[in-house]
Amino acid sequence: MHFHYDVPGDDFSCAGSASAEMKKKLKQLGIPFDIIKRTAVAMYEAEINMVVHAGGGEADIDILDDEILIVMKDHGNGIPDIEKAMQEGYSTAPQIVQELGFGAGMGLPNMKRNSDFMTIDSKIGVGTTVTMRINLSPKKEPVAVGAETPVSCANCKAGAVNSAGVVDSGVSTAKVAQGGG
Repeated sequence: MHFHYDVPGDDFSCAGSASAEMKKKLKQLGIPFDIIKRTAVAMYEAEINMVVHAGGGEADIDILDDEILIVMKDHGNGIPDIEKAMQEGYSTAPQIVQELGFGAGMGLPNMKRNSDFMTIDSKIGVGTTVTMRINLSPKKEPVAVGAETPVSCANCKAGAVNSAGVVDSGVSTAKVAQGGG
């Protein structure tokens, strides 16, 4: 089953509409509450990021036999430093956005925390695509703080895994193989 949503940019009154609609559809399909909650949180954070940083974008969701596949794509300026962006509390949101209660620097960390698999493909001047997978079976135990998170990187130069679980290769494309707690 496939769903597509346009995420309007610079309009906080519509931010979160796709995740709210997806939440309703998942309830109608009888998906377990914990999976619905994780899906809604991950999508909402991505929608807010699109509104704040990219002027909007698109959300494509596929409900498969064993997982929910979420692809959030924008045509913004891209993320220049994914490692920094993955740090809790790091934000590049303008002051006016922060005064509205957004831009606390928890978007990407919350997306990772609520997904079982997450990739970030970001190119400066082109945009960012975040792909998240949420297993429909019960979530595995969270990875302990300080534990190594398996990481692979497509189309990247060889690099070391940094503290954010991202391959540090100077290219802003990374695959985070397992979400957090």
